[in-house]
Parts: sequence; C-alpha cells; structure tokens
Amino acid sequence: MAVFIVALKHNIVGEILVINKALQQILSGKNLEFDQALALVQQSDPTQLFQAADELRLNLHKNRLDLCSIVNAKSGKCSEDCKFCAQSSHYNVEVASYEAVDREKAISLARENEQHGVQRFSLVTAGKTVSDKNLLEFSCIYQQLQHETNLSLCASMGLLTREKARQLKDMGVSRYHCNLETARSYFPEVCSTHTWGEKVATIRIAQDAGLEVCSGGIIGMGESLAQRLELAFELRELGILSIPLNILTPIKDTPFAGLKPLSVGEVLTCVAMFRFINPNAIIRLAGGRNLLGDQQHRCFTSGANGSIVGNYLTTIGNNLTEDIAMFQSLGFDLSGDGKSKE
Repeated sequence: MAVFIVALKHNIVGEILVINKALQQILSGKNLEFDQALALVQQSDPTQLFQAADELRLNLHKNRLDLCSIVNAKSGKCSEDCKFCAQSSHYNVEVASYEAVDREKAISLARENEQHGVQRFSLVTAGKTVSDKNLLEFSCIYQQLQHETNLSLCASMGLLTREKARQLKDMGVSRYHCNLETARSYFPEVCSTHTWGEKVATIRIAQDAGLEVCSGGIIGMGESLAQRLELAFELRELGILSIPLNILTPIKDTPFAGLKPLSVGEVLTCVAMFRFINPNAIIRLAGGRNLLGDQQHRCFTSGANGSIVGNYLTTIGNNLTEDIAMFQSLGFDLSGDGKSKE
C-alpha cells in the first residue's frame, strides 16, 4: 500500500509521521503495543486518524462487508445484574419476557435477512447460561435453518460448558458470541454476578470446541479511553476476529440510565483505534449506532467493515432496507463468501 499521504500544512507534519509509522508497522506484520496506540490517538488529528484507519481497512479487507442479524430467542428475567441491560431481573424495566422464541418467527426473520444479503444469523438468549431444555428447542430451529437457508449459524447463550459447546457445534453452529463487555479493569463497575474471567473461560471453551468466536463490548459505560484500548488489546490477545462494538443506549431504570451519551467523535475514534489494534478482525458496528443518526455512515469510513443489522435485543435498530442502501452507497461488497456446508 502506498504510504498514507495528506497535505503537509497547519503544523501537522508530526501527526502525519505518527500515523504513517503506525500504518507501516502494521502492514509489515507487526502489531502496535499499548503505549504506541495511546500515543497514536493522543497525537493524531482525528480526521487523519479516521482516514488512515479506513485506508488500513481497505488494504487488508478490500470492500467486503460482513453482515449478521440476531433474534432474541429467550427474553427477560435474567439473573445477572449487568448495569446496562433491560433484561436483568434486578431492575424494574418493562421488557417482553418469554422462554423461547416461536420457531416460525425465527425462521421467517432469518429468511428475510438472507434475502437482503445478510450472511449470518444468531439465536441470542438472556440468562447466565442456556438450559438443556432451551438448547433442545433451539436445535430444531438450527436444523431447519441448515436445510432451508445458506446462512452461517451463530449462538449467543451466556457462559458455556464443554458439553454445551460440543452440542452447539453438532447443531451446525459455526460461531459463538460472548462479549467481554469492557476492559478487565472496569468490569466490576458493570457487573457483579459473573466475572470477566468467566467470560474468557467461555471464549476458550468455544475455541477448543472448534467454534469461531465473536466478542466485543459496549462503549460509553463510564470507562476511560485507555480502558477502551485495553479492551481492544484483550480481544487481540484472545485471537478474536469478529469484534462487535456497541454504543450504550441508556435505558430508563437501569443504573446506567443517566450516563451522558458519547459524541460522534468519541465513537469514531474508538472504531478507528480498534482497527489499528486489531487490523485483521471484522470491526462490527452493533447496538446503538442508530444514536448517531445521519452520521453513522462515518463509522464505515473510519475502519469498520461489519455490522449487525435489523433490530437488536431490547433496542430498535435501523430499517434493514435503508441499511443495505447505505452500505451499497458507500461502495461495499455485500456478496459475502457464502456458507460452507461440510
């Protein structure tokens, strides 16, 4: 790749050199260290940083965009006390509760997404872990999706045992999702009913079972910029190649209800730095991007190359047709690689 070039004016020569050095180091196969990443974000002009991150994305991933969608397969009455979540039974939030999604509803949603070019579909459950009963019910949905669609199948079902991971793989699931949520140093401020270490254990169990892993977090929960970078490095250390970034949607009657939303610039900086720290990963915009309004497209010109589309769990997403039109207008290839039915 040609060295990232911008006009040398307004005393920005030093900033450009910092960015160019980081780009050249990454493209030569060497990862950034934490101090380098912190200096990069502190010493760079934001616009130049965003442009450089997108140049890195284009060089390593071309214009491919990885799209996935989810369905809330088990909703509400969660035993965990995650301070951002409407589904927690610890908070008095009105949210739909049900034990298992209707199979035909899930199948219909999956088909609709596939028709729009979405490549992956996931069943997501509330709760610390999925029950054996629910797992049996969901196996019927996965079986039908395998027979009737070309979607790659994913699951997000809390903490795993080795047996449950094996069962999911046998059902045709190829990727497991388990967000770290935030940096290890900040996790106790977010949840007390399970630990960051338990999440890491689940990620390793999934990997050992032959499942790919999707793991990211939520920004805007009161963590520092340095802690956002910590999360990016922790994910790199775990070998995660699909990283969803959620933007906190403050929900009334949850402990994080009063937090000030992040600015567009703060979000774009996070997207760009996750690209620099995890150059080979899919940086996937997820819940909360609609909070950016007509500026959300800028995430996809600042290093992001993936997205969750449609509605999320307890928040409303963007219109699927409008999302697809936006991605196409940005020049992304939505064809995907298809699903391997081994």
